[in-house]
Amino acid sequence: MTIHRVVVTGSSGRAGRVTVKDLSHHGYDVLGVDTQAAPADLQGQATFIRADLSDLGQATEVLRDADAVIHLANIPAPGLYPPEVTFAQNTHMNYNVFSAACHAGLKRVVWASSETTLGLPFDNPPRYAPVDEAHYPYPESSYALSKVVTETMAQQFNRWHNIPFIGLRFSNIINADTYKTFPDGCWQDAQQRKWNLWGYIDEQDVALACRKSLTANVQGAESYIIAAADTVMNRPSKDLMQEVFPNVPVADTLGEYETLLAINKAREQLEFHPQVSWRDFVDG
Repeated sequence: MTIHRVVVTGSSGRAGRVTVKDLSHHGYDVLGVDTQAAPADLQGQATFIRADLSDLGQATEVLRDADAVIHLANIPAPGLYPPEVTFAQNTHMNYNVFSAACHAGLKRVVWASSETTLGLPFDNPPRYAPVDEAHYPYPESSYALSKVVTETMAQQFNRWHNIPFIGLRFSNIINADTYKTFPDGCWQDAQQRKWNLWGYIDEQDVALACRKSLTANVQGAESYIIAAADTVMNRPSKDLMQEVFPNVPVADTLGEYETLLAINKAREQLEFHPQVSWRDFVDG
């Protein structure tokens, strides 16, 4: 299977910008799609078009000549809009993109699911740690529920059309600017980031996961936790769990600073190996 022309939706957003740059750098023919104009730093990196993917006709048009789509356009987090708006807009847009992709005969659909499908925020303790894909589904917001519903849609579109669907359950997407706040922030209080078991993913590794998903040997509709290999904290992961979630079983094999959002499945099936850690930017 050869994939050359890739549509990236949400191309003006945080994940979209880095993904467009990464794919262009690796020789893909990229069409960026967003309701907003392309940021200045993306000019010359790809072709861009403004489109509203809540309209099925526009979604169909932008995917017409593509080999694959990386669908990153959605309301990106809970709490930004009323719950019913978040759920309706996300599921509506995702249905349109999935339907248009199948109508166009694309070879692959890669899309942004979320770590929130696993039970975030962890106001109620997880059942075990590290949390893996088997911890799904525990949506605690309309945003998370929109992603759970979309994962079900992906399974059915795959069944109907036999196109691989890869859902990437991204952890909190951050970069060096945020890493620099750790010493005076979350390192002082482990409660601050217990909501996602101190997980994160560097924006460059978001792009890596998207690119790896284009060529991974996946045939069905699968979803993967995408997180950094470590936590945001400068303390051992078992110590964090003992302090904040003392009654939660923790795997004996957990590494000293290892992520508590398990990425074994992504490593094995997508060949995704995170390249960036906050330790590259901040002394811990």
